[in-house]
Amino acid sequence: IVADASTCRRHLAYKHKAAYLQWCKANNFMSMLASDAQERRLAAAATSAKQGTLDEHVREVKPSERVVPYSHQLFREAAVEWLICTNQPIQTMDHPSFKKMVDVASRATNGVIVPNRHATRREIMDLFKKQMTHLRERLNVCLS
Repeated sequence: IVADASTCRRHLAYKHKAAYLQWCKANNFMSMLASDAQERRLAAAATSAKQGTLDEHVREVKPSERVVPYSHQLFREAAVEWLICTNQPIQTMDHPSFKKMVDVASRATNGVIVPNRHATRREIMDLFKKQMTHLRERLNVCLS
C-alpha cells in the first residue's frame, strides 16, 4: 500500500501511464500526472500572458468645438485683431450694420457659424436679385 499520493502519481506515470490516461478519459477525469499538470499550468500562463484589448468597449468620440465664454476684454481683442488683419478702417466699429451684426451674433447660445466665402457670395447675389426685382416692381407701378 502506498501512503503518499505524490509517490503513487510518480509510480503511475512511470509504470502505468497509458492505462491511467485511458482510465481518466473513460471516467471524464482530469489527469493529475506531473507532466499533464505542468502542461495545464503553462497553457494557463500563456493565456493569461496575452494582453486584453478594449476594442469592444472603446468608441470614437468626435471632438466638439469648445465655445469660449464671453468677456468684454476678449471681444475688444478680437475686434481690434479683425480690424488690423482685414485692414478695416476704425470707423467700421461705429457703423450701424456692424453693430447690428454683433447684436444678432450675441443672441446665439451655442456659438455662431460664420459662412464661408462661397456662401457669402451666393447670399450677396441673391440679395442683389431680390433688390432688382423689388426695384423693377416699384418702377412698373410708377409708370402705370
